Amino acid sequence: MDSSGLYLDVTDFAHSTPAWVQSAFEFWTEYGLLVFGALFIAVWWRARGARDPRTVALAVLAPFVTALAYVASELVKSTVDEERPCRAVAGAAASLIKCPATGDWSFPSNHSAIAGAAAVALALAVRRLVLLTVPLALLMAFSRVFVGVHYPHDVAMGLVLGASLAALAVLALAGPATRVLAAVRTSGGRTAVLIAGPGPAR
Repeated sequence: MDSSGLYLDVTDFAHSTPAWVQSAFEFWTEYGLLVFGALFIAVWWRARGARDPRTVALAVLAPFVTALAYVASELVKSTVDEERPCRAVAGAAASLIKCPATGDWSFPSNHSAIAGAAAVALALAVRRLVLLTVPLALLMAFSRVFVGVHYPHDVAMGLVLGASLAALAVLALAGPATRVLAAVRTSGGRTAVLIAGPGPAR
């Protein structure tokens, strides 16, 4: 798969943008995943008051399936051994952030896999969040090409891998997780209430 031409188009465009735009993308590509972390916490905290334990289960599963997607992406990355475009593409402009060291392979993009998985998992937990999480995931994927450290096919595959694994994992684990959370709630212990929430006031 060769998307070096599109990579050059995007990186040339990146270098033509104002300095503040470049800085914004540099910041987002480095720290944007923290937004998904904050959403995981917010969705879980909100779910603790829900009557249906499935709501809590979906919130708890969101970071878990995202971690699974990261592991899967890392396994593929270690198998494919694709060099980063910031070293491999002749005539490319210098990457806006430091080019990762040799051995930190390019395919697929871990950032994109994490963002894709988080976007889907959070949207399955709170449906209306899809309007926020999907654009954020797409922006994360684009930023990895914009700053010059991934090919377009790296981020596309990362998104697809993360999103599909998250959806399948939630589908497979939602039932068992709901039963576990329901049992935890009925135990009434402090730790149980902290994790699963007390449920609605009776």
